[in-house]
Order: sequence, then C-alpha cells, then structure tokens
Amino acid sequence: MAGKSRSRQRIEPSFSGRAPSDDDEVSIGADDRVAGGRSSAAREARPRRDKPAKAKRRGGRKRRARRDGGGFFGFLRFVIYWCLVLALWGGIGVGGLVLYYGSRMPSASTWAIPARPPNVKINDRDGSAIANRGATGGEALTLDEMSPYIPEAIVAIEDRRFYSHFGVDPIGLARALVTNAITGHTVQGGSTLTQQLAKNLFLSPERTLERKVQEVLLAFWLEHKYTKDQILTMYLNRVFFGSNAFGVEAASRRYFSKSARDVTLAEAAMLAGLVKAPSRLSPARDPQAAQARAQVVLQAMRDQGYIGDAEIKTAMSQPSTRAKSYWSGAENYVADMVMDQLPGLIGGEIKEDVIVDTTLDAGLEKKAEQSLNDILDRDGRKLNALQAALVSVDRTGAVRALVGGKDYAESQYNRAVTAKRQPGSAFKPFVYAAAMEMGMTPLSMRNDAPVKIGNWTPENYEQKYNGPVTLETALAHSLNTIAAQLVMEVGPEQVIKLAHRLGIESELQANASIALGTSEVSLLELTSSYAAFMNGGYKATPHVIAKVTTASGKVLYQANFGDPPRLLSETVVANMDAMMAGVISVGTGRSARIPGWQAAGKTGTTQSFRDALFVGFTNEMTTGVWFGNDDGKSMKKVTGGGLPAKAWKEFMVAAHKGLTPTPIFGGGQIIDNGATIAATGKPTTIESILSGVLGNDSSAGAPPATVPGTRVATNEEPQDMPAAGAGDDINPYASRHITPPADIGEPASGGNRRPHRTTLLDLILGN
Repeated sequence: MAGKSRSRQRIEPSFSGRAPSDDDEVSIGADDRVAGGRSSAAREARPRRDKPAKAKRRGGRKRRARRDGGGFFGFLRFVIYWCLVLALWGGIGVGGLVLYYGSRMPSASTWAIPARPPNVKINDRDGSAIANRGATGGEALTLDEMSPYIPEAIVAIEDRRFYSHFGVDPIGLARALVTNAITGHTVQGGSTLTQQLAKNLFLSPERTLERKVQEVLLAFWLEHKYTKDQILTMYLNRVFFGSNAFGVEAASRRYFSKSARDVTLAEAAMLAGLVKAPSRLSPARDPQAAQARAQVVLQAMRDQGYIGDAEIKTAMSQPSTRAKSYWSGAENYVADMVMDQLPGLIGGEIKEDVIVDTTLDAGLEKKAEQSLNDILDRDGRKLNALQAALVSVDRTGAVRALVGGKDYAESQYNRAVTAKRQPGSAFKPFVYAAAMEMGMTPLSMRNDAPVKIGNWTPENYEQKYNGPVTLETALAHSLNTIAAQLVMEVGPEQVIKLAHRLGIESELQANASIALGTSEVSLLELTSSYAAFMNGGYKATPHVIAKVTTASGKVLYQANFGDPPRLLSETVVANMDAMMAGVISVGTGRSARIPGWQAAGKTGTTQSFRDALFVGFTNEMTTGVWFGNDDGKSMKKVTGGGLPAKAWKEFMVAAHKGLTPTPIFGGGQIIDNGATIAATGKPTTIESILSGVLGNDSSAGAPPATVPGTRVATNEEPQDMPAAGAGDDINPYASRHITPPADIGEPASGGNRRPHRTTLLDLILGN
C-alpha cells in the first residue's frame, strides 16, 4: 500500500522550457527519489553521459540555427528578402505617384507639340540671309540641312545612348547618381535628350517631383509618337544656346556669323558645349571656358567613334572663338527696321514663319560700314567725332546700304533712321529749288551783303561778303545771306511745301532760319529727298522691304514703286543738279570728288559743329553721311566738307567700281530762259559779268560770278543762328512775305511774275 501510494506521487511539469539539469536532480528531496518504482541507487548505477548529451544538444541547436537562417547566407537571404519587399512597396509607391501626377495632366489624346515661335528670315536683294528675328532668332533646319557635326556633337556629350533607350536611360541615370554621390554635389544629369525636349516643350523649369514625373511621362509619349531623328531635329531647333539664341541656326549666326549649314567641327563642338551652361560658357562672355568645354565635347565624339585622332587634332588647334556681346554688323540696323515695319505691311501680328526680301545690297552694306569706320578710326577721336551714319538709295528710293552707327554690338540706336538732327546747309537745295520754281535760274544775281531779318542777322562763316553773286556761286560756296534772302522771297511756307513734297516727313518750322536747316530731320528722309534731284524729278519713296512671303510661298506683301509721280520739272532738276555739281567741283564739297564720275551734292554743318553732313549723288545712287556725337557735344571744327565728304567719297568709289560712268541728269548744263548753258562753276571776270549784262553774245555762255578780288566763304557754318523751332516772333516775315531790310531783289508774290534781272546800274550801286 505504501508502495502504491508512493507510485501515485507525480512530479509537477517545469515551464522553464528546457530539460532538467543535474542541479535540478540534486535539489529533489529524499522522499521523492523514487520514480516509477526505481530507486535512487539504480539511477546512480547508470553510466554518466554528460558530455555526449551536451554535444548532442549543441548539434541540435546548430541544426535549428541553420533551419532558422543563421550565418552569412542567412543574412544574405534576409537582405534580399527585405530588398524585394522594399522594391515592391517602392514600386507601388512610384506607381501611385505616377498615377496621381499623371491624373493631373491633360488627356494624352490632347497632347500636341506646341508651335515653334515664328521666325522672320531677312534676306538681301540676292536672296542671301542677312539676319533672323523673332523669339527664337533663327529658322528651323532639318538634320540634312545642318552640318552633320552638330547632331553628332550633341548626342556624344548629352545622350550617348539616345538611339537605344526608350526615352529614359536607366544606365545613364544610375551613373549620374553614383557620380553625384561620390563628388558630393551634382555634376551629371540623368535626363535624356527626349526628357530635355519634353521639359522645353511643355514644362516649367522648376525642380519638383511632379515636374520630373510629368517629364518622364511626356518623354515616353514623344518616343512613342515620333522617330529618333524627329525628336533630335525638334531638340536642335529649340534648345537654348544663350544670348537670346534658340536653336542651332540662331546660335550659329549669333556666335559665328554664319549659317548652321556651314559650321566646322570645332564650332559644332562649341555649340554642343553651350547646352550645359549657356550663359557661363558663352564665347561672348568667356571664350576660354567655351573652348575648354568644346574640347571635352571633341573627346566624347572621339570616344563614341564619330571622329578620329586627326580630326580632333585639327579641331583642337583652332583658336578660341571670340563673339561680341551682341549681334554685330550694320545689316542688323536694317533687320530692326524690317521688324518695325513688318506688322503694318502684312496687316497685323506675325503668326508663322515668314521670309522678307529686302532691297539691301550686302556688298554695299559692308563697304558702307567699312568707309565710316575707316574715317572714325583714323580721325574720329582726335576731332571728337565718335559716331557716324550712312544711307544710300537708288533712284526709286530703295535702300541699298544703311549704317545706323559705328558698331551695332555696342549700340543698337539707329542714327540714320530714328535720330533727327539739324541738317544745316544741307537743307539749302530745297530753298534753291523753291526759288527755281518761282522763275529764278542759277544765273540769277543776288547781293551777298549783311542782311537783317527781324532780330536775326545771318552771317557767312568767315564774316566776309562778296557783293553781287549768282545763285550758282552762292550755293556752291554755301553763302548764308543769299539763302536767307531767298527764303524770304519765296516764303518759308513754299519751301516747306516743296520739302514735304520731295519726301521730308518731319515737322518743319515756318521761319526764316529754315534756310540754314534749323528744323530737325532724319538722314534717311533727307537722303531720299535728294534722290528726286538724281532721278529727274520723280518721287523716291524710301523703302527697304521688297517682298514678304510665308515659308510655303504665299505672298503677303509686294512693294510697287515702279510708277512714281513727277515732283519737279526737268528744267528745275537740271538747274539744281548743275548747281550742286558746282558744290563738288569748286565749292565746299571738293573732298567728295569721284575720279571719272560726275557727281553733285551739298554739305551741311550745324551751329558749334555739333553735326556735319554731306548728301550727294551720281546717276547711280544717292548717299547721305552724318558725323557727330550722341550727346550733341561739339566736334573740333568738323564741317560737312570734311569727314562726311571724305567718307562719302570712299564709299561711292567702292560702290561704283566696275560701273561705266554716266552723267547726272541734265549733264550739268544750266537752262536759262529755255537756252542750255554750260555750267563751269568757275569765277569769271568783271568783264564777263558786264558782257552778260550788256548782251555780248561772245560771253553769253559764261555764268556771272563773284567780282575778282573778293573772298568767297568756304564753310557753311551758320553764325548767330536762331535755335531750332524758332517762331514768328523771331521771324516777323514768316507769314506775311514782307521784304526784310536787305537788298534781296524783287519780292516774290507768285510764280507768274518775271524775276528781276540785274542791270549795270545794280552792279555799279552794289545792288
């Protein structure tokens, strides 16, 4: 019984999670040493297996560790597992972002390439491009039209796997990430050309996650919609190259003054290098930096197999390109004129690419620019003449050459068109022409003597007076007193009407001082007005645009100046041309003589030598030249017969090279009372004057001139001249045709009155 009761005793289970140890066994009480009928002695009689048991337990733990993923391979499996998990969740997150930002974009069915801003291609009269204007600054070219080096250079440096990726380049992106991580800052970009195009076409430049996601989506769409060559063409025609140049054509003309069709390998490498930092690497800002970047591009082209060692050696040996900070060349003044006039001619805003054919002669334009710069470089600074302008037109008024200043890159202000200056004595031909229309002739006599008009007393430059002189002599030597007398005889209003009729559009002040050119005009309108004297008396409307067409060939505008109205009679034109020929042959414009050519013109100088002009013509063209300063400061005694006449001659000699000399209209012959008289322009003796007065036929052909022994003023500089715009308070005769207190001959009251003929008594009395 006792045994039974002991056998029913049990040991409570342990929750320690491990097998009992020897220490546990020792802790059992003496009364509990019987288990399952076994005595403690029997248990003690069993051999001990402590060490093998421990080894067995350790082996079990290792097997369980291997089964649980322990060790290096376990760690590797752990890393791979969690990477896959993170990638999965990352993909889900990216997909969510793509869906979210994609949902904020318009439907892909509505996506379309935005129209490229319209370009205005401006050609010279022979069809050669002289400039491009518009938002892009250049026309669009196909890959076949541009130099093959350009696309190769762009692909080599910007996206070497362009032709193999699908819009996004994972390899390039990973490389950029690693490089940027190593360097600690952004040195490479992972965007493909397709992504860059998508950004330029559709997106803002801001750096946000949304914009980047949209850029990728648009890149996929571009790759799906267009071929690689189409994408590259769009990119090259729209990418920004700095200095307001968008597209390779604009950039090429901006930096190299040539079309992208003609750029060399070295130039193409420089263009490709600009894409990374257009402003910082611009050859207009830092030629050395631009050249260094171009060499990086050349190395990339060689690595990609586009060029060989010989080609890269030749390209690297070329000197750095140094571009001006702005477009250079005088033709850009004409391009600006075109853009100002174009909307009015085509009836509104420019909405598509157009081609403008101008009247400009590119060869003459370069000669004109060179002529002015030659004179300015040689004498300008020492005479304080820092600026100049030139206009040359043909007999219809078509502008063949126009230079608006010394250097367009330094100043885009057009001094030939926009600036208005006093013409000085260059305005006198309008006064004399008005007198011719009133019945006077070049042989009409007037007394060169002090004259007072109201409070104004015009004087000749040297304050010398010559007594009785012919109008021919007075104009040749630019006598101020005679011009002032003529204005009062014919009336300032008549002079203004004639000037406006010939082409002066500026407002003119109806006062006596208009005789000396106190009202301001532009060089263009003054020169084109002289063209009426050159072409026989017809209207010469100044124009520079001949034709405007769209890129598809549709004509938007066609100039038509082939049937101009007559403005002056042939007699008046012939006499004016004969008198102005004397200005060059014996007068103030002798520096403008052209060997072998008959020419006519007039000098002009304003008060205090602020402006100096010479306007003249041959039978081929009319040219006006101005010298002065933008701030109106006086030059050092520069007159119209000085620097302007010299520059005029240099240009006209070059412009007439190879042409057959032809006489001016009327051949330089004076027409007096219907009879043709040779205009010698030479002073004659008192005997010839008396003979002419007394009717001696032997000397009838000799024009009256100054009395021998008198000194003729040789400079048209007006002294004590009223300020520009002086009103009737200074000139009380402006509107009443009252004869001023001077011996000016018979006052004119109409064209029907016979002009006063000088008699012997007039000569004896000095009248």
